[in-house]
Amino acid sequence: MRWEPLIIITLMASVAGLFILATGRRHRWAGIIVLTYLTGLAVILFTPLSFSGTGVYIMPPGMGRVNLTHFDLFNLGFAENIALTLPIGLALKWLAPKLSLLGVGAFGLFVGSGIETLQYILSNHWLINRSSDINDVLANALGILIGGMMVAIYLRLSNKQHTRQRVLA
Repeated sequence: MRWEPLIIITLMASVAGLFILATGRRHRWAGIIVLTYLTGLAVILFTPLSFSGTGVYIMPPGMGRVNLTHFDLFNLGFAENIALTLPIGLALKWLAPKLSLLGVGAFGLFVGSGIETLQYILSNHWLINRSSDINDVLANALGILIGGMMVAIYLRLSNKQHTRQRVLA
């Protein structure tokens, strides 16, 4: 029963992969990259598999813990969660360049709290032993915001470059 989330993720990724391969050849590589990222993210977040810096291990059955009050913002786990969600912010701002950074940050808080809520629900239902932590919500939101800021800076700099080229021409 604990492995049902992994089976569901694998089935969904397989169907999505077949759909990507069967349709549009133009951006197939981008679809495969996004699918790989999202599948890996889902496995890391919603299965009893845990990844440390040196290996993979299976977490024992349990309901995990909940931390809503103890802030610990300066550790490796916080940085890992930022890096984990950075691509979401990159993609969001790239696909919706007119979205303000405040909107990107709000989306980040929504995604971070959604992930932690789903981990809590799955931990109680399937005993995957995942913890729900306020630090993870903040790190996920910050990762999405940083990704959005990186794209915003890139778009602003490339727009200035295009403006300079038009003036010189």
